[in-house]
Formats: sequence, structure tokens, C-alpha cells
Amino acid sequence: MRPKGDSYFEARMFLPLHDENPTRRFPAVTILLIALNAGVFLWTALAPQGLDVFVLRFGAIPYTLTHGPIPGFPVERIPPLAAVFASMFLHGGLLHLLGNMLYLWIFGNNVEDVLGPARFLVFYILGGAAAAATHIALHPSSTAPMIGASGAVAAVLGAYFLLFPRARVRTLLFLFVFVQVVYLPAAVLLGFWFLLQLVSAGLGGGVAWFAHIGGFIAGMLMIRAATAKTRRAA
Repeated sequence: MRPKGDSYFEARMFLPLHDENPTRRFPAVTILLIALNAGVFLWTALAPQGLDVFVLRFGAIPYTLTHGPIPGFPVERIPPLAAVFASMFLHGGLLHLLGNMLYLWIFGNNVEDVLGPARFLVFYILGGAAAAATHIALHPSSTAPMIGASGAVAAVLGAYFLLFPRARVRTLLFLFVFVQVVYLPAAVLLGFWFLLQLVSAGLGGGVAWFAHIGGFIAGMLMIRAATAKTRRAA
């Protein structure tokens, strides 16, 4: 079986480096999530049984949620719902991890600043669950494990897209042999990212593109609900 992860470094014309959007408070939860993802990656990378065993045991497999246990599965799995959450902290390689954590670091601190640490943690977990649910709903019979933080990170991007569309993001632009640092509005950068997910979903492949799409939309919906009271008060 092939893990359905992804890397934000794959087929990208834009690589964000930093946003010009200061925060008022220390992003404790964002840093904690990055540390947890990095720690789990080191644990799985150094474990003698190898990454594949962890993917099979802890990855989110749509079939197990829609049909039940897979006959003759080679390892003992954790409960399917638990796997949805555990899979958010597994990554298939160093670039997979670095890409997800780069986006989380750049955009997560500002979303945490708006929501506060406790609500941001809930937002992140629910965003990842919504992303997984989207993939599962569209591929209910898939037996390929899905791993990675990208669904939860996509929810963060969706929230940032609505909260700070005009924030300038220092970005490395790749255009064939042309490479240059440019400043782009977040709405342009993240809008292009979302468009790329839609195009890529139509092309298929071994990446859970619809999880990214579902996470992004869930993030927009959740941040609208979370900030509705503030907007009414203003």
C-alpha cells in the first residue's frame, strides 16, 4: 500500500519564506505542534521497525472507517477514529515534514494570535479531522493509509486567507530557471495554492488532494464562525 501523504515542496512555483504580519502574543501552540511533529518524525525515522510499520498502524485508512477491518492486514492497527488524529503527526519523509511545518510556522502564529492558544489547538485538530473526512467521503473504499499534517495546515491557510488577505508574504518565486524573491499579498499566494490543489485533484496521483481542499474550506468556515461575534460587536 502507498501512503497518501504530500509535500508542499512538490511542483510549487511559490515558496513562502516569511510574512510581514506581527503578532501580539507568543505562538506557544504553533511551536508545540511543530515540536510534536518533529519529535514523532524522529521517533519513526530512528525506530528499528521502520516507518512503514508506523504508517500501517497509525495511518488513516478510509476502508476501516467505512467498511471495518481489512482482512489479512499485516499489522495490528489502532482504532480507526484514533488513527484519524494520530495520522496528523506522521510524515513520510523529511521534505514532507519541513514543507508542512514551514507553512504552519509562517501562517499559524497569526491565526493563533486571533483565536488564542486553546481555541487554536481545537481549530487545528478539527481542521485536520475535516480534511480527513473529506478524503474518506470521496474515497470510502481506499485501503491506502493517509498521513501528514497538511489537512490541518490547510485549515490554517484557509483561516489566514480570510483574516489577512492583504498581508505581504516574502516569497521565493520559481519560474523555470528564473528564481527571485518577491512580496505577494497572502490572498494571491494562498489563492494560487488552493487553485493548485483543485487542478492537482483532477489529475489524481498518490496525494490526498481533496483532504487539502476540505481542510482549507473547513478553516474558512470555522474562522468565520469563531470571529462572527467579534465582527458583530464591532
